[in-house]
Amino acid sequence: MSDRSALVELASFIGRSPLASPDPAMRNRALAGMTERMLPRQRRSVGDLLAVVMTLSARTRRMAQEPAQVEIDVFAPGGKRAIRLSLGE
Repeated sequence: MSDRSALVELASFIGRSPLASPDPAMRNRALAGMTERMLPRQRRSVGDLLAVVMTLSARTRRMAQEPAQVEIDVFAPGGKRAIRLSLGE
């Protein structure tokens, strides 16, 4: 009835990020690279400014959209509702 291949794939997921490495030196290099990219640069290029404009435009467009609504129905074998899930309102 439902496709479970995505769940099987997720169950076999292995993190390959350098931050998940058991080697502390590799983790430190990954963190140093991340913090270096976050530090402000003296001069911004046109590409950087264009990326900022595109990001703000996309964020504004998402905020203008209606909130998503999700309905989940889970029933126990006896026919009664199996879960009650409350998010937000």
